[in-house]
Amino acid sequence: MPFFELQTQDPQSKARAGKITTAHGEILTPIFMPVGTAGTVKAVHQRELTDDIQAQIILGNTYHLYLRPGLDILEKAGGLHQFNGWERPILTDSGGYQVYSLAGTRKIKEEGVTFASHIDGSKHLFTPENVMEIQRSIGADIIMAFDECPPYPCDYEYARTSMDMTHRWLKRCCDHFDKTSPKYGYSQVLFPIVQGSVYKDLRQKSAEFIASMNREGNAIGGLSVGEPHEEMYETTELVCAILPSDKPRYLMGVGTPENILECIALGVDMFDCVMPTRNARNGMLFTTQGILNMRNKKWEADFSPIDAELGGYASTFYSKAYIRHLLKSKEILGAQIASIHNLTFYLWLVDEARKHILAGDFRAWKNKMIPQLMQRL
Repeated sequence: MPFFELQTQDPQSKARAGKITTAHGEILTPIFMPVGTAGTVKAVHQRELTDDIQAQIILGNTYHLYLRPGLDILEKAGGLHQFNGWERPILTDSGGYQVYSLAGTRKIKEEGVTFASHIDGSKHLFTPENVMEIQRSIGADIIMAFDECPPYPCDYEYARTSMDMTHRWLKRCCDHFDKTSPKYGYSQVLFPIVQGSVYKDLRQKSAEFIASMNREGNAIGGLSVGEPHEEMYETTELVCAILPSDKPRYLMGVGTPENILECIALGVDMFDCVMPTRNARNGMLFTTQGILNMRNKKWEADFSPIDAELGGYASTFYSKAYIRHLLKSKEILGAQIASIHNLTFYLWLVDEARKHILAGDFRAWKNKMIPQLMQRL
């Protein structure tokens, strides 16, 4: 069984529909992956992820899981799947982005990155080799290469030096991954990450290098870190034209509904972002008709459901007035319902995109939907 099967491409864009096959099940692409930083998608039960949201794959975070609960506990449990009860595929990031975000407490060297724990200040070292070992212990189906995510903006020389080191680290990741074995009896795959900031020649060089490594899938990193959307799209289009078409392409940390639809049109297959859950906890809900700010007084006596067209218990059972009350009162249930709703919407969005790719009318549907989804209600 091949890891990835490209099923069709939209005739008027570069949007693709495909299927990824892992030891923990199939993933139909394009797909959005809810972020489960510390072994949990915040405020959401696994049952709700499966039944209401219909998530096919979730993320775990190497940095956070390494620090807490720690590898000893995860290995005793039999890996993250056994620890958190999630029976479908898991992808783990490499910890590179978290290290990037710890700018004040980390040092980057050729060997790897030393950093101080945000929990207790203890010192740690991530190298390409031990990050492969950590992700083997977590037990993800898809693991990411260790990279450096350069800040935006950064000058050309920094971006070039960072990219070259990421490529050297990738070789070390691949060498170590290929000489070690999974710990829990099922296969794992390694995705490299394209870097190069917003410099086109660097992105081209990086994409060519990553493609030459011939892994089962490839990722695009270092975007959605503050650059204008136009630069994100230009970079994504450039990189997707180079990465092989017979392997899935994962755009890391993106993004808004508009970002996702535009990048699907450019040939991206996989997405993740904290936006649906983080915004939900702050009262921003995405719906099939547009964006709701639930702290707005206009919803105070609106007893209609959040999104009658979306389906799903959280979206159709509770009224806007009730959700607003819960969020204003800082009730935990409000964050839970809002998170389930937003994730249901994101999974609906990529499923609808897939349906229109298969039907051959994705571009027209995308152009109609983007203004509708981004309007403030």
